[in-house]
Amino acid sequence: MFARFLPTDYVTSIYHIDLRHLWDSGVRGLVTDLDNTLVAWGALTAPEKLVAWLDHARELGFAVCILSNNHEERVARFAAQLGIPALARARKPRTGAYHKAMALIGTTPAQTAMIGDQLFTDVWGGNRLGIRTILVTPVPGQQHGGTTMIRRVERVVLRGRKPLAIDEYFTGGH
Repeated sequence: MFARFLPTDYVTSIYHIDLRHLWDSGVRGLVTDLDNTLVAWGALTAPEKLVAWLDHARELGFAVCILSNNHEERVARFAAQLGIPALARARKPRTGAYHKAMALIGTTPAQTAMIGDQLFTDVWGGNRLGIRTILVTPVPGQQHGGTTMIRRVERVVLRGRKPLAIDEYFTGGH
């Protein structure tokens, strides 16, 4: 019943994603949510750790794009700071924006991973297109009011599932 909402992988944060494993499995593009995935909701700047992670991803050969339901001004600010393309007001989980994001980075669903913190937007939208989905636990901090309510339902769907610790991920626990 809940299978369409379950991610391919579930990790603690973007920093626990095994980028080499993704590359070796044929993934060439990373489409990522912004708020509560890359940065805390309401954050104004990208932390150095995030910049370093994105630099590493690009060094490995990944094309990266932000796909956010947030407004244009906020998303464009982060995209400019990070030097990557972005789409705002994506209306996830609708699939049109996922197609646009993949066109921006030149990948197909089989070559793409969607990274996000929400089952009913990021994961479900990616799953609808056969994109590899990676759920991360939300970045700590303030959250949008509507998101707080959705998290309660997500806990029911994820009952009994825990994010892989980095050592589990690297030893094939996924």
